[in-house]
Amino acid sequence: MVNEMETYLKISDLHKTFYPHGKPLKVLEGINLEVDKGEIFGIIGFSGAGKSTLARCINRLETSDSGSIELGGTDILKLSKKELLKERHRIGMIFQNFNLFDSMTVYQNIAYPLQIAGVPKAQIKDRVLETAELVGLTEKLKAHPGALSGGQKQRVGIARAIVTNPDFIISDEATSALDPQTTMQILDLLKEINRKSGITILMITHELDAIRYICNRMAVLEEGKITESGLVRDIFENPNSKTGELFAKVFKLLQNVELTSGGGI
Repeated sequence: MVNEMETYLKISDLHKTFYPHGKPLKVLEGINLEVDKGEIFGIIGFSGAGKSTLARCINRLETSDSGSIELGGTDILKLSKKELLKERHRIGMIFQNFNLFDSMTVYQNIAYPLQIAGVPKAQIKDRVLETAELVGLTEKLKAHPGALSGGQKQRVGIARAIVTNPDFIISDEATSALDPQTTMQILDLLKEINRKSGITILMITHELDAIRYICNRMAVLEEGKITESGLVRDIFENPNSKTGELFAKVFKLLQNVELTSGGGI
């Protein structure tokens, strides 16, 4: 008997419009998406497809025009400000540009979400030390972000995202500013966190290799619409959208390079 996966994120008919210079610009048009609990799900699309807007709508940094966003069965669009603050403790965010406080140490950066949540100091110390060890930053806790490499900065960003023990992480182009070797290290770290904690991860990116390496299922976002979704392998082998076709071509080129060179990229 096959057990059905439990849906953690369910987005239904989501719309978002901006009004630059007073003129309507539709950025998200009827997004429908389901992500299973405990999986690493990829959303891929080119610049301007609406990826970051979707991420900001999911954690309600942007307010959508209509639709619903359920996280663990809770429609976050119906929450009051007080309820939303509590719900956000269940959501971790990893950003492309790290978003660290330069004046704070690594320890202080990781501890910040716990302080905002009103966690007692003794518990904060234990949790920061535990999280720093998990992401490989134990020796860097007294350092400031300016003294860190890009990969180390992103490890701080990941630590800050998971330190509150969230159920869900949104990774918004988290590896785009990193070199290929560091990217693979960060992806391995995310896979390890997912394996150990069972946390659900939404990987939003335009990087083909990241999706191939870390995700089993994915969706293609094109001009504000989900044009196809399913297994990563199936989409790259039999794409049904313009964006999917372009990524599939790149996928095949990369495969040819790997075969020619006799190794991975």
